[in-house]
Amino acid sequence: MSSALPKAPRRGLADAAADLVRAAIFSGHFPPGAALREVELAARLDVSRGSVREGLAQLEREGLVRGGWHRGTTVIDVTAEDVEEVYTLRAALDRLAATTARRTATPEQLSRLDQLVADMAAEIAGTADARRLVVLDIAFHDQIYAAAGNGRLTTAWQAIRSQLHLFQLRRADAGYDHYRARVVDEHRELAALLRSGDRRTLARLAEEHVDSARRSLLAGLSD
Repeated sequence: MSSALPKAPRRGLADAAADLVRAAIFSGHFPPGAALREVELAARLDVSRGSVREGLAQLEREGLVRGGWHRGTTVIDVTAEDVEEVYTLRAALDRLAATTARRTATPEQLSRLDQLVADMAAEIAGTADARRLVVLDIAFHDQIYAAAGNGRLTTAWQAIRSQLHLFQLRRADAGYDHYRARVVDEHRELAALLRSGDRRTLARLAEEHVDSARRSLLAGLSD
């Protein structure tokens, strides 16, 4: 393990440990299948093993790591079965979030969606960093769920959000040209339909947006 991980702050150590390990997973420091060892993480983050254990338990609840009594904790692998399950669920959630947000979104929330699309376009015109694009992608959907204003729906989204982030990173790595070519236009169209589109078209596009991601990722896994 390299020394790239920063030290955890002294407040909320379990949450801080979870945040730092999650960020390390998303950055590629811990790739899918990598072992996460309590002793090494505690030393690297300068926290107790108990704090690391609690942090890893939080990441396991998010579906980002797996553990068990007789095996160590590892970052989840990106399997076709997991992709099918998570993206099928996401399609249903995104459809409901989008059609609800169409009725409830404020002008300020819609403006934030426009800004995120603009940030995506600027990223592509600049360094075109895949990981930054995925962060903006997830943030766009965070805003739709926030605009929908349904707490239980947001909880369901949060339950799969970390897995989706990891899967989208894998999608970008496997087929970056495809992702780059579609990410701005697809999100711009969603933002426009949230303002003035009909409910049926918005629902269809929300599901197609997820299905496109699912098919692209599965194609990358089969290569």
